[in-house]
Amino acid sequence: MDRKNLGETKLRKHRRNSDPMREFDRLPKLLREWLSGAALPWAPKSVYRAYNKALRQTGDTGLALRQLEKLQQQKLSIDQKF
Repeated sequence: MDRKNLGETKLRKHRRNSDPMREFDRLPKLLREWLSGAALPWAPKSVYRAYNKALRQTGDTGLALRQLEKLQQQKLSIDQKF
């Protein structure tokens, strides 16, 4: 596996035991679209988990997606501090 495709992030990288493409294909279309434009190399399982948590809290798909964006911006700001 080529490690160079993870970009210039200083965030921790994890090895996966599962098939990320299969997990990606199982995501709802809304999350696949969001993930395809994400700035960070998210794992499909992580996106699904964060989205479901936000959806339970807000009860609205649009607000849940905004929560994902907010979470991504927080992670990006942490990465910029290093």
